Amino acid sequence: MQFDPVANMQLLVSGLAFGSIYALVALGFVLIYNAVGVVNFAQGEFVMFPSYVAVSFILPAVTVFGTVVHWQLPIVGVYVLVLVLMTGFGLLFNRIAYHPLRDRGWMPVVISTIGVSIFLRNAAQLIWGSQPIVMPSLFAVDTISVGPLHIRPQDLLIIAVTAVLIAFQFFLFERTTLGKQMRATAQDRATARLVGVRVGRIVAITFVYSALLGTISGLLVAPLFTVTKEMGALIALKAFAASIVGGFGSIPGAIIGGLTIGVIETFGGFYISSAYVDAIAFIILISVLLVRPQGLFGERVAEKA
Repeated sequence: MQFDPVANMQLLVSGLAFGSIYALVALGFVLIYNAVGVVNFAQGEFVMFPSYVAVSFILPAVTVFGTVVHWQLPIVGVYVLVLVLMTGFGLLFNRIAYHPLRDRGWMPVVISTIGVSIFLRNAAQLIWGSQPIVMPSLFAVDTISVGPLHIRPQDLLIIAVTAVLIAFQFFLFERTTLGKQMRATAQDRATARLVGVRVGRIVAITFVYSALLGTISGLLVAPLFTVTKEMGALIALKAFAASIVGGFGSIPGAIIGGLTIGVIETFGGFYISSAYVDAIAFIILISVLLVRPQGLFGERVAEKA
């Protein structure tokens, strides 16, 4: 296939956009894992469910519980409303799915998150039905011209928002008391509690933050696809693969892993075959694990004899 620098630049932008979504969702996985030592298998539903809620308020006509509703509120206002609602949902998720099981080991909590995932998917089908719904974009045009490139403005928005969130993430962890308390809780909850950190509050904040990362990811990616009850599952699988590629538990690893998978699968889908694009993330995962089992940024753990 002939090398086309313009096409490659457009593919790069698209790949970075998809990779940014994977990075944000992977960051949600890693934050909860570091805070409580379990994987939140409902992270994909943190992407899917708020997308449904948003599209219900934005479109001129949406079927909810079999009844057509006509809210059609301003998009930006709906985004703010959904973020507020998902803040409450993150607190509720912590209180129902994690808090009652926090002293019973990791397995009950993992099963609890899987239960929430199944519940939310079935709730979405019950409320909105099984037909895909198209989420409108903030932008009136599908592409914009940047020199010889024709780029989707939604891709640029995704990249810009992700860059801001990553900068906020590092500022939060490095420069604020709350961030240092979150890091202390992630390193050793017992010791953090001894030095006065309110671990329960920090864990609740972490669940809220993870829910908001998923919500922002869903709101950003939904205009590029249709909103379905399965939309979060595939994104979460690729984000989970990205977090392992980067080194599970590593925040820089989650970001780099997500961006890497997004770019490689976009180029692979174009130059190899779009039929295999969903398998590329897992090919990358297996390849990295064969060479570096701890991931790109993970630390090797020595086994005792």
